[in-house]
Amino acid sequence: MTKLTAEHLIEDYSPAERALIERVEQVLPALEAHSAAMDQDSFLALENVETLRDAGLLGLVVPDAYNGLGGNLRVWAGACFAIGTVCPSTALAYFFHLTSTSRGTLSLKALDAGLFDKAEAPLVRAFAEKVLYAMGRERKWLANFASESVKSEAAAITINTTATKVAGGWSLRGTKSFGCATGIADRYLVTAGLADVDGANGLCLFLVNRDAPGTRGRIRWNALGMRGSATEGLVLEDVFVADEDALAIPGAFVKMCSQSRTGYVGNQVAASSIYLGAAFAVYRAAMENMLKRKFEDTGRALATGAYQQQIIGDMYADLNTALLWARRMIEIETAEPPIVPAEEVMPFWRVCKGQVAEHSFKVTQHALKLAGTAGTLFGTPFSRALRDVAMGLVQAFPAERGRLEAARMLIGDAEQTSFGTGRA
Repeated sequence: MTKLTAEHLIEDYSPAERALIERVEQVLPALEAHSAAMDQDSFLALENVETLRDAGLLGLVVPDAYNGLGGNLRVWAGACFAIGTVCPSTALAYFFHLTSTSRGTLSLKALDAGLFDKAEAPLVRAFAEKVLYAMGRERKWLANFASESVKSEAAAITINTTATKVAGGWSLRGTKSFGCATGIADRYLVTAGLADVDGANGLCLFLVNRDAPGTRGRIRWNALGMRGSATEGLVLEDVFVADEDALAIPGAFVKMCSQSRTGYVGNQVAASSIYLGAAFAVYRAAMENMLKRKFEDTGRALATGAYQQQIIGDMYADLNTALLWARRMIEIETAEPPIVPAEEVMPFWRVCKGQVAEHSFKVTQHALKLAGTAGTLFGTPFSRALRDVAMGLVQAFPAERGRLEAARMLIGDAEQTSFGTGRA
């Protein structure tokens, strides 16, 4: 049996899981065809969006009951890893689309856990099903916007976007600094705080039409890496959202997050898998290059040189360190019954994110050194990987912050949350 790309990350897929991964594998050549142009000209190819849509992959982790494919986190991480080997930008945009699934599934879990009263329950179910059916049955691309540039010590992400009640719905105002597929996704899923509710209990969810008056991109994404992800952020200037497109119940977001094993949405390791996939691809490219090229004087492969072998050994060690951390995180989040106490999951993730990011980046550094000056040309896989994987060092939170927060959690010195608002 031919080894699938994702099986370099997860080696023991069940037959049902592998069938979904095979579907991902089939679209890799089509996604790769546009990857170089996307990186060169900084745009997300609509062809890649349609490729994923036509393959039914927009519903990859949407439950079967909502016409999705019913994939789990193991499938999700493997899909992001595989797509990351051919087009990291598409993988990142796809990851953020898939994160919208959790807004539906975790809301339903909170409902089943009895966290909402009889008056709230129908509203929660209606919103959750709207999100899930949009992704599964309707094959809509949802861009998930949460992150903002505001920083706080108490939360990884601080949200200042506000939702004010108006006749028939809500008026959203704020700026989302990060989020993929701006101007391309069918709808935006926006996290905002209710204007009259302080703290995390005010956080709620809103579905915004892509062309709604008052919406626009924040910047043109012309960045170091992930240049084809349309990461333009989102500006909302008194954007109207109808009541039926809002989950505006105080405390709903917190209750939803409580149903995740990691205290938030339990899928962030899939994002790290993208950078790991890019590192894996450049590792293979570097090894092929070292075995193919010859020393002029001896005719032996460059891979036989002492200097080259030292770097190859370091590159191999860093790649496998990143793989081991990612595999362990996936195991912790998916094992049934749970294999570690709940209080240990979050500190492990806080460290794991940085370990995967830093060791994946080291792989790209080693590959560039092996490639030499020619590898620095803008369009080479070595330069490209270095730039793309560098984004993993800063996305969400840097490794240093993760280790600090993990230490504080382990000694009970502080409790750091995933989300907060700019209001006390």
